[in-house]
Amino acid sequence: MSLITSQNAAQAIVKLVAAEALEALVGNLRMGALVNRNYEPTLAQAGDTVNVAIPPVMAANNIAESGSVQTQNPSLGNAQIVLNSHIESTFQIPDATKVLVVPDLVKTYMQPAIIAIAEKIETDILSTYPLFTYNSTLGGNSAMTEAVLDSAETTLFNVKVPEGAPRFAVVSSTAFSALRQISRFTEFQTIGFAAGGPGATSPMVSGNLPGSGPYGANGQLKNLLLFRSQYVPAVSSVYQNLVFSPDALGLVIRRLPQPLPGTGAIAEYAEMGNFGLRVVMSYAPNTLAQQFTVDCLYGVGALRQQFAVIAESN
Repeated sequence: MSLITSQNAAQAIVKLVAAEALEALVGNLRMGALVNRNYEPTLAQAGDTVNVAIPPVMAANNIAESGSVQTQNPSLGNAQIVLNSHIESTFQIPDATKVLVVPDLVKTYMQPAIIAIAEKIETDILSTYPLFTYNSTLGGNSAMTEAVLDSAETTLFNVKVPEGAPRFAVVSSTAFSALRQISRFTEFQTIGFAAGGPGATSPMVSGNLPGSGPYGANGQLKNLLLFRSQYVPAVSSVYQNLVFSPDALGLVIRRLPQPLPGTGAIAEYAEMGNFGLRVVMSYAPNTLAQQFTVDCLYGVGALRQQFAVIAESN
């Protein structure tokens, strides 16, 4: 019969904190859940470059009765994403054993730390807007309008975003407020997305702003799922709202190595749905407390520039 040792208890604490950390991170990410995520549980270091393959464009050939097969030699596209963000959030708990008997203690310390990490990831993803120069910037220093979103969605259609791919619009609070005050979108379907049945695919649903829908959307308009974000960047008071399909940009996360043996630090990985964190517990002799560090190694970048449109607003 195995005994419960201090080593077992310490490992259990780290696993508990890791589980809490991942749940909190996924719950606070918005852009991170919408973009293309290429994740493999392999070790990496800050500064490493990850090559993301982009499928080539193929042509269809009609051989009929007298035709012949035409061999194509397409070459894969390649997007390089540098793992240039190693972010961490550290806190201390004086009596770590309380974590096992008072779960709320973990949340009290963990949630602010994870929110800080989620905010950094969200901000970094939305800050990639200067990379999307393939399509002309829409809107300007004025209120967001239905026409701007309509033009953005039409642009994605014209560049041949696959019909089955979702289309998102991540906008600032003022842009979202302007959209939901358009009178004809405040009069119908005020209870949210249809849950199912004949009305679920009704064209009228595309004018539904008040409710919540797929991917946690705040509403849908012009075939775009709308998301309101606090982290849309503003340049000279002009918000750089992003209209895109997931393959427009990518978030690459890689595992960080385990601490060196014998250093007294214990680490656990928390991975789910292409998100990954490392949680390290160590002893802080200066404060006589257990120190917890939650960190994440990632990089963001553009994959297919043509699949995104910048829609400015004030």
